[in-house]
Amino acid sequence: MLATIMFFMGITLHLDDFARVLKQPKTIFIAVTLKFICMPLAALFISKMLHLSTELLIGMILVGVVSGGTAANVIVYLAKGDVALSITITMMSTLLSVFITPLLTLLYVGQSVPVPAVDMLVSILQIVAIPVIFGVILNYFLHTMIKRYESYFAMLSMITIVFVISIVVALNQNAIASIGFLTIIAIILHNSVGLLSGYVGAKWFGFNHTICKTIAIDVGMQNSGLAVALALKYFTPLSALPGAIFSIWHNISGAILAGFWSRHKERCETSKS
Repeated sequence: MLATIMFFMGITLHLDDFARVLKQPKTIFIAVTLKFICMPLAALFISKMLHLSTELLIGMILVGVVSGGTAANVIVYLAKGDVALSITITMMSTLLSVFITPLLTLLYVGQSVPVPAVDMLVSILQIVAIPVIFGVILNYFLHTMIKRYESYFAMLSMITIVFVISIVVALNQNAIASIGFLTIIAIILHNSVGLLSGYVGAKWFGFNHTICKTIAIDVGMQNSGLAVALALKYFTPLSALPGAIFSIWHNISGAILAGFWSRHKERCETSKS
């Protein structure tokens, strides 16, 4: 199911999207670096601070080490950010995650439990890289037809994500009653730290407000569906719970933040006129 979502992401990308990396290398590098440094560290610190179990810690780390989610592109659009930049950041973090996610998982949780890093690498190639590449190729040859049905691909992605979350919740129905609240607190903190560190980090490098909010959203929103898939395949159903909750929460927090930034921009434009 996640491979299907990644295929839908790839089918909306054009070869021109890859060219943007050459035009904004510094911005892309900073955004991706912030994502892969801040999110795993935040996941580890929050998990230790709240004394989460090893299984939940693994789930938190998996959320922290995966790539950016395509939902970030939608939130950036609603927040009146730089959508093209957001797509490029998501694309680059997705491609890099093929190698970085297994390595960071081994680094952060390898001392607690055995991490099948090589198997994870193969899985991410199958789940992420190949579907995205196939989608891009299909878009290249059938662009006119695909453009006509592009909105349906987004809808199908959302339906698939909801179905994945439903499976994880069903598998963890007994555990949610006892540990669900603490996990929700951990996810809210994790997402908040990502959004804040992305904005502050971008500001520190001297980017304008539009770029800062774009990077903030891309750092704070993760491909939590991939975290769920990896947890279910290589760890336990309980390890998939943080990813499932994150999938719900980051869309809520992102929508709230986008609404605030959108209204703020409208007020500024009104006052200027």
